[in-house]
Amino acid sequence: MDGESNSKRFPQYIAALSVCLGSVAAGSVLGWTGTISASLKNGDLNGIEADDDILGWIGSFATLGAMVMCFPIGIICDYIGRKWACLTTIIPFSIGWLLVIFSNGPAMIYAGRFLTGLAGGAFCVAAPLYTSEIAENEIRGALGSYFQLLLTVGILLSYTFGAVTTPKTLSIICAFIPIVFGLIFFFQPETPIHLLKKGKRQAALESLQKLRGAKYDSEKELTEIQQHLDQNTQNKVSFLQSLKTKASKKAFIICLGLMAFQQLSGINAVIFFLGNIFESAGGAIPSNYATIGVGVVQVVATFVSSLVVDKFGRKVLLIGSAFFMCISGILLGVFFTLKDRNILNDETINNISFLPIVSLVIFITVFSLGFGPIPWMASSEIMPPEIKSVASSIAAIFNWFLAFIVTRFFNNLVQVLNADVTFYMFATISLIGTFFVFFFVPETKGKSHREVQDILNGVHTETKNADGIDNPAFKNETAFH
Repeated sequence: MDGESNSKRFPQYIAALSVCLGSVAAGSVLGWTGTISASLKNGDLNGIEADDDILGWIGSFATLGAMVMCFPIGIICDYIGRKWACLTTIIPFSIGWLLVIFSNGPAMIYAGRFLTGLAGGAFCVAAPLYTSEIAENEIRGALGSYFQLLLTVGILLSYTFGAVTTPKTLSIICAFIPIVFGLIFFFQPETPIHLLKKGKRQAALESLQKLRGAKYDSEKELTEIQQHLDQNTQNKVSFLQSLKTKASKKAFIICLGLMAFQQLSGINAVIFFLGNIFESAGGAIPSNYATIGVGVVQVVATFVSSLVVDKFGRKVLLIGSAFFMCISGILLGVFFTLKDRNILNDETINNISFLPIVSLVIFITVFSLGFGPIPWMASSEIMPPEIKSVASSIAAIFNWFLAFIVTRFFNNLVQVLNADVTFYMFATISLIGTFFVFFFVPETKGKSHREVQDILNGVHTETKNADGIDNPAFKNETAFH
């Protein structure tokens, strides 16, 4: 695109980081139970004692709230805009945390967790949508990964403060995070695409100029966006009719598949009950400190992913992520087999007590490099524009439904099947996910939305590589035909 060299990318990075401060708030919800499970059992939150069953519901109500909100937020994003959809989440965040802070029984904690989960689920749709619509193709992957990066920062904050404060103090700290987000993100522009959809061309031009800089040819890009929107409007059909096209079918199945393998890897069971897992495994390192250490690793790995996702591409990171999640799940399962089935004596078990920590560090690291950020990114990158809002919401609902199932019944699975069989199950699912990505998921690195749709449709288009040489856009991308 002419004038692209004059584009300023710093404002795009700032806008993406600003919206993803809301992801810190969402992450604090996910990580809230990570290091305070024992405290909740002891009644340290307003004297409310939580047994394993209550603890399971406390963890899973957040995912249930996220699931319920995923479909409405797609409609809200189209109606009031991506920016204001993100900002309105401050309300359920605040009310939810107040219910937890002043809770007088499990029901109030459930309600608070549901509302904070509802707000977090809204972000899983709204923030990636906002980011994908403000970013240039060359940095879309990096900016898209900020959502997961800041989510892990929020998880780490909950792990850390939960280890050194009371559950009530932790909840008060978490309640301030969405307020900080609102104060910072309020000054960022609405996406040019949404403004054009609403017929506000001048506002869209001003938004694009703010995101690209005054020397950039914003008018040309805006014209191209408008032409694309006009074409979509002319060809507009119902959601079910849109799913009849080859590209829509492939995109929908790929997104649902990635969401399924993300959650059925057991990630949310690990995040919600990491402290419990370490306590069950034993070891010289206190469970709270081990949990914080894994949280730090998660943040670092997700940051590395944001740096390399546009260099190595999505596909190779997904394959490596799924394969090594499988390996780490097997290692964790082997440890619990040796420990819980009395195959080795206590002294030998103590000598290999490092194995759960190593396994979970590997698991969190590779998850954060691939299957953490990329499935959410894929929903924005490969869905056809005419079904993006609805289909992304459905994919998010599916994701959180599976998260609810895994989180709610993880402790029950461990009790019925034992910990080793549970982790062997997660490992097997990750192995299947490796083959799914290899055979069915296309590479979208550096490709425009139009080029991605051509790949999914099996249409031969031309693009340029880093050296400016024309190459087929869908070379080696014909799987899933």
